[in-house]
Amino acid sequence: MLSTLINAFKVQELRGKIFFTLLMFLVFRIGAHIPAPGINPDVLDTLFTQNIFGFIDIISGGAFKSISLFAMGIMPYINASIIMNLLTIVVPYFEKLSKEGPEGRKKMAQLTRYGCILLAFVQAIAMSFYLKSAMYDFNIFTVLVLAISLTAGTAMLMWMGEMITEKGIGNGISLIIFAGIVSRIPSGLTYVFQSLRSGETNFFAVMLFLVIAVAIIIGIIYIQEGQRRVPVQYAKRVVGRKVYGGQSTFIPIKVNQAGVIPIIFAMSILMLPGLLLSLFPDSSICTTIAGWFNSGHPVYMTFYVLMIIFFTYFYTAVTFSPVEVADNLKKNGGFIPGLRPGKPTAEYIDRILTRLTLAGAFFLAFIALMPNLTMVATSLDLSFGGTSLLIAVGVALDTMKQLESQVLMRSYQGFMK
Repeated sequence: MLSTLINAFKVQELRGKIFFTLLMFLVFRIGAHIPAPGINPDVLDTLFTQNIFGFIDIISGGAFKSISLFAMGIMPYINASIIMNLLTIVVPYFEKLSKEGPEGRKKMAQLTRYGCILLAFVQAIAMSFYLKSAMYDFNIFTVLVLAISLTAGTAMLMWMGEMITEKGIGNGISLIIFAGIVSRIPSGLTYVFQSLRSGETNFFAVMLFLVIAVAIIIGIIYIQEGQRRVPVQYAKRVVGRKVYGGQSTFIPIKVNQAGVIPIIFAMSILMLPGLLLSLFPDSSICTTIAGWFNSGHPVYMTFYVLMIIFFTYFYTAVTFSPVEVADNLKKNGGFIPGLRPGKPTAEYIDRILTRLTLAGAFFLAFIALMPNLTMVATSLDLSFGGTSLLIAVGVALDTMKQLESQVLMRSYQGFMK
C-alpha cells in the first residue's frame, strides 16, 4: 500500500487527483462545523439521547448532533439509490434504462439526484419539527430556512462525491462516508483515555477492544478479498490461418458480492420508523414502539439481521446475473468443464452464488452485531464499531485497488512510449 502511494505521488496526474480528493475532504470537515441557522446548540444534547441517530452522526463526521449544514450527510442520496434499485426490478421503464448503456445510466443518475433532493427536503422538514424545542423561534419561515439549508448541505455533499469520482480517486460517495467515520477516531481515543483516567474501564478492557478490532479488520479483508474461482475453458476456433481460444481461465465470484451496501441500506430504512415515531413524544404507544428501534433493542437487532440478509441477496441479484454470464460464455465459445453451455451453466453459477451469498450475509450480520458484543465484553461505549470498520476497510481496499490499477496503467503507457 505504501509503495503504491509513493509511486502515485511520482505521477503528476495522480498526484493532482489525490490532492483534489483531500481538498474535498477539507471542505467536508469545514462544512461539518458550520452551524445551521436558527438552532440553539445548548438544547441539542438533551434531544439526541436516542441511538437511532448514532449511525447518521458517524457517517456525517459528528455534523448531525451539532446540526451543521452537513447534518443529514449523504443518507438521502443512499435512500434515493435504494429506491432506484428497487424500481429497476419492479418498473419496466427503469429496467430498460439500466440496460441502455452509458446514456441510460446517465438518466438514472439524474433521476437519483432529483430523488435525493426531494427526500432530503422531506427529511429536513421532519427534522425541523423534531428540533422545534431547540430552535430560537419556531415558525413556518424558520422551518423553511432550516430545511432549505440542510437540503443544500446534502446537495453539496452529493456534488462533492460526484466530483471526487470524476476528478479524484475512488468512489466519491463512499469516500465521504469513509471521511466521516475516520474523523471520529480522535474523539474515540479521547473517550478511551478519559475512561481510563476516571476508572470507568481498565487497561485490560482497552487491550481486549484493540485485539477484537484487529481480528475484525483481518476477517473483513479475508471476506472482502475471498472468492470462488469457477474454471472456464474456451474452445479452439480457426479463423483464416489463425487459431483462437483453447485457453483456460476462471470466473471470480466474491464471497461478499454486495460489499458494505446491505448494512447501509438496512440502517437507512430502520432509522425511519424511530425517526417518524419520535415526532410524537406525547403518545405512549409511539414512544414504546420508537424504543424498539433503538440499536440495542432485540426487536431492532432482529429486523437488522433479517434486512441485512435480504439486501445482501437483493443487491447481489441486481449486480450479478448468472444468466447473463452463461450467455456471454456461450457467445464467446466458453464452457465450464462437465457442464453444457446455456441453462445448466447458469443454474450451476446460481447455485454457487446462492451459497456464497449466504456466507457473506451471515458475515455482514455478525459484523453488524459486533459493536453490541464488544460493548458488553469491554464496557467501552464506542460508536466506532464493527459496521464502521467494515465500511472504512472496504472503502480503503476499493480505493487502493483503483489507485494501483491507475499506477499500473500509467506504467504500461510509459513502457509503450
